[in-house]
Amino acid sequence: MAFSNRFLNVIVVVAIVLPTIAIATDYIVGDDKGWTNDNFDYQAWAKDKNFTVGDVLVFNYKSGSHNVYKVDGAGFMSCNTTSPNGEPPLTTGNDRVELKTPGNKWYICGKPGHCLNGNQKLKISVNNGTASSSDAHGIVSSGFKVLFGALIVVSII
Repeated sequence: MAFSNRFLNVIVVVAIVLPTIAIATDYIVGDDKGWTNDNFDYQAWAKDKNFTVGDVLVFNYKSGSHNVYKVDGAGFMSCNTTSPNGEPPLTTGNDRVELKTPGNKWYICGKPGHCLNGNQKLKISVNNGTASSSDAHGIVSSGFKVLFGALIVVSII
């Protein structure tokens, strides 16, 4: 009987603790519309989202029709494709951008007229979070640590 009570205690602890572990999210930029120059309002799309370090932006578009430049605030305002780090544009049509640091991030399409006339640009604010690209095991590692700690506590009870 003691074993079944311990098992039940473990299940309860796991059910309480696991939902509190941060999980990185993949955001499909523009949702079903994707990365397009059809006057889609990317600022409205991003407005209610909580971007956190470790999340991933996915830019979906027809390769060759668009691209993605990571720019600074001035480049965003003027639609200037000069990257602050000299990074080349993303061009695969299924570009994944991991959000590695907190702060403002700016992305534009460098095809002629797409940013200026088609509003194909995105500005987001990234919050500091628990998910980190520097930890190769990320969330899985921290989840097992929490679970292991919970098992030790329950076994002592």
